[in-house]
Amino acid sequence: MIGQSISDKGRPRRWLGIKRYVGLYCLSTIVLAASSGIVAGQTDPDESAPPPVRVITRDEGIRLTRERDVKARTLVALELMNARIAAAEKAAGLEDFEKMYTELGGFLGILDNTIDFLLRSDNNSDKVLSNFKRFEIGLRGYVPKIELIRRELPLRYEPFVKSTIKYIRDARSKALEPLFGDTVVREPRRN
Repeated sequence: MIGQSISDKGRPRRWLGIKRYVGLYCLSTIVLAASSGIVAGQTDPDESAPPPVRVITRDEGIRLTRERDVKARTLVALELMNARIAAAEKAAGLEDFEKMYTELGGFLGILDNTIDFLLRSDNNSDKVLSNFKRFEIGLRGYVPKIELIRRELPLRYEPFVKSTIKYIRDARSKALEPLFGDTVVREPRRN
């Protein structure tokens, strides 16, 4: 009896161990199958679309250089940027993502051109400082619009659109820097 009880007790343990190994094998097979499906659904970073060229059209360049006044040039730049964003929204709605991509590149070209123009201007002038403020306020409305565009994009376009949002935020910071300079301006002496 003692021999039978030892062998009977060993048998359930052995079956329990086998069942445990079979269960772990099945679980690992399911995890591997699910993870390969997840990896297949993700895009490779190398498959993302290259960033578009940040260039303005000839007509936009003519309109910008024709304006000599800082305020007028800032307003024209904001108008051109609004037109580019509207065209990008329309192209994204029509699922013409290449055109949308090109429009965002042109948008960034105008943004770069305007920041450079304002930085080259006389930063101590109240007129230029107020246009930095005007430009920064204008930039605020573009991030939500681009976020709406980004919702419907294929994954290959998303890295550039995310970097565009970050670039706009950095441009806003750059536009605000002259308003909070470290220099102290002396008041003129009164006689």
